[in-house]
Amino acid sequence: MAKAHKETPLNKQYNQIKAKYPGALLLFRVGDFYETFGEDAIRASKILGIVLTRRNNGGSHEELAGFPHHSLDNYLPKLVRAGERVAICDQLEDPATAKGIVKRGVTELVTPGVSLNDNVLDIGKNNYLAAVHAGEDGLYGVAFLDISTGEFMTSQGNAAYIDKVLQGFAPAEVLFCKKHKSEFNQLFAGKFHTFQLEDWCFGYDYSYELLTGHFQTTSLKGFGIESLSMGVIAAGVILHYLKETEHREVAHIGRITRLEEEKYVWLDRFTVRNLELVLPQQEGGVPLIHVLDRTVTPMGARLLRKWMVLPLKEKQPIEERLDTITHFLENEDLHDTITQYLKQIGDLERLISKVAVRRINPRELVALKKSLKQIAPVRELLIDMKEKQPKGATEVLRKFADQLNPCSYLVEKIENELREDAPVLSHQGRMVKTGVDPELDELHAISYEGKDYLLKLQNRETERTGIGSLKIAYNKVFGYYLEVTHAHQNKVPADWIRKQTLVNAERYITPELKEYEEKILHAEDRISAIESRIFNELVTAAADYVGTIQQNALVISGLDVLSSFATVARKNNYTKPLITEENKLDIKDGRHPVIEQQLPVGESYVPNDLYLDDNSQQIIIITGPNMAGKSALLRQTALIVLMAQIGSYVPASKASIGLVDKIFTRVGASDNLSRGESTFMVEMTETASILNNLSDRSLVLMDEIGRGTSTYDGVSIAWAIAEYLHNLPQCRPKTLFATHYHELNQLSDDFPRIRNFNVAVKEVDNKVIFLRKLQPGGSAHSFGIHVAQIAGMPQHIVLRASEIMQHLEKDHVSKEHKKRVKDIPKNNFQLSIFEPADPQMEELKEKLALVDVNALSPIEALLKLNEFQKIVKK
Repeated sequence: MAKAHKETPLNKQYNQIKAKYPGALLLFRVGDFYETFGEDAIRASKILGIVLTRRNNGGSHEELAGFPHHSLDNYLPKLVRAGERVAICDQLEDPATAKGIVKRGVTELVTPGVSLNDNVLDIGKNNYLAAVHAGEDGLYGVAFLDISTGEFMTSQGNAAYIDKVLQGFAPAEVLFCKKHKSEFNQLFAGKFHTFQLEDWCFGYDYSYELLTGHFQTTSLKGFGIESLSMGVIAAGVILHYLKETEHREVAHIGRITRLEEEKYVWLDRFTVRNLELVLPQQEGGVPLIHVLDRTVTPMGARLLRKWMVLPLKEKQPIEERLDTITHFLENEDLHDTITQYLKQIGDLERLISKVAVRRINPRELVALKKSLKQIAPVRELLIDMKEKQPKGATEVLRKFADQLNPCSYLVEKIENELREDAPVLSHQGRMVKTGVDPELDELHAISYEGKDYLLKLQNRETERTGIGSLKIAYNKVFGYYLEVTHAHQNKVPADWIRKQTLVNAERYITPELKEYEEKILHAEDRISAIESRIFNELVTAAADYVGTIQQNALVISGLDVLSSFATVARKNNYTKPLITEENKLDIKDGRHPVIEQQLPVGESYVPNDLYLDDNSQQIIIITGPNMAGKSALLRQTALIVLMAQIGSYVPASKASIGLVDKIFTRVGASDNLSRGESTFMVEMTETASILNNLSDRSLVLMDEIGRGTSTYDGVSIAWAIAEYLHNLPQCRPKTLFATHYHELNQLSDDFPRIRNFNVAVKEVDNKVIFLRKLQPGGSAHSFGIHVAQIAGMPQHIVLRASEIMQHLEKDHVSKEHKKRVKDIPKNNFQLSIFEPADPQMEELKEKLALVDVNALSPIEALLKLNEFQKIVKK
């Protein structure tokens, strides 16, 4: 329907609506179909796999593609998941009564990040809309909203922090300022659907006014975000976008919370990816969340994902979670009972959100009632459980119990008024129970008795006329009628009135039939009106409980996750970790939580001990052959720490976890061809990110650093990084350093807090057996050729490789080679005062370079030394 064509009234209406939503794919309701035209039709046909047709439009051709309106729930999710913004244009009046062209308008603009459609949403994942605002001095604001649950958060920080939270929360759509497009793409481009907004939307005053207007407050101090100017702008942009997408009913967004960086362990996007916390790196892989997720409610599943990427770094809340799990494990019957109640609770968050936006249907309102009915018994169980030990669990369970509200009035109201088998659509009737409304009961009686009367009338007239095939039927055009085949036409009584002639039959009406028809139809119209009124009153009553039910959902989700942790701990033989403030990590018989669940039947995981601290064993250099399990050992260490700090039991016989504030991993490598980055560039970029963000309580995992370049380059880089991590003056990050460069074993001789370990193997008949046990001391062989043989490499290649390796090793193990390694210049950072980043040190460096030592007298030397000392003291 391009404007270049001769415009009909329908063309004109379409073009006016389309112009309001540029870039959106417009689903235009025409009769019983949603139609798309032109470029929209081409895109829709490709995504949906529907037929693309053409029609002649004023001498030119125009593409069309459409589908039946009742198939919207099937097709809409496909369009949205493909990244389309979909404007749904409906008929706003009854075509039968409309004068001229039917009035139409966009009733909803559905985008990847803004949807309330169950078929678009994933029940176990939040569907976040995010907004990013680029401020001054490298500061950025970010906000997240899940409109389907009402969860609204904001924060601000540097680019690395924003990148981290974007990767962790994985929003379905990200909004940013058109003016900062190149900057946004450079810093945050990832697997996000994005949408650009004009510069004026990112004004502080405008955003502040939107937020205070929405929450009906005079300031944002009560939400703890008053000082977050960048975060306030990002949050305001989200509210602006909701208006733009025709989402006006947003009463369920009742608060905004501050996402506090200082409360959570730093997990950069490389670490979240490398540890496979919520998504596998390879197709068919299993992320950690699949092992830990035994939640039984949708809210619990969503909360667990959030906990996974936001581990705590405060001791008390971690211990409260652990104590609650202990309580569940020590009271198995009560745990099982509470789990059974939780299983009967539906998606409270999304159901009450539908109430707030007036999109809940009768069947969903019944589901809301059934879920709320479980709150009271759960609360009673918690009260019973909190009377028992341990104390930490008692406090948590008391808070849980106190924050639950059974919503008794609402439950009783829905129970008393709405039928258990209520239909999906409110206009289908048979929603309301008998006894709620006297007029409705009377109309029901008329309707049902009237239909019974029609059957009696048919039987009576059949007996009177002798027409055995006589039937009474109904259609919208003629109403009720008697139908007689031509064979019995001579038996028709004179008081019947002919209404319609068919090929094989005649249709008649009688005054009596018409009278009952009017009575029944009137009753059905009134029934529909009364039931709709009662249902709307129920929805209004439920809307008063939005905040209360959201609070119930929050408590139930937390309870569900902790219950899930208890279930997994019991099943997988996990242990309660000891959380300490000490800067050390002591794990006995640690296991990889994911790998041990994937082993073949009858095979058990080989556990390992591991100890790290900041005094005696800060860095462990792990050598050993490929496939021996070095990478698994690194990952399991990080996963055990992470599990402990989200409040879960851990796969170990004993674990003392000194709180970690940052976890960094450099595990594996791959090309980033889209950005023109090689494997080695990706590796170095990730390593640089680690080295630039270290803290004293960091846990660093480095796997095969330097392997993407030549041997000497790689050894040199790995050596220098290990030295750097040991000699940092401001912090001593605990580090596991897996490598196939056996030269690094020399480091333990030169640095007091570096220790060598290797993953044991056994050679039998020139074959290698992987024992997967960590033991002290360095390894001197990688067994790479053995691995190639196991992988099925042709035998002549294996033999030739062995021959070449024997030749090369003659030089490699020579005394001269060993001497070169041993005599590598020692650094130990004695000259760290000359780091070029310090301008005073640069000045000192320049003055030293000008001094001719041989020409100085003793007095001049002392004066120069005094001058240099003053520069250093500055």
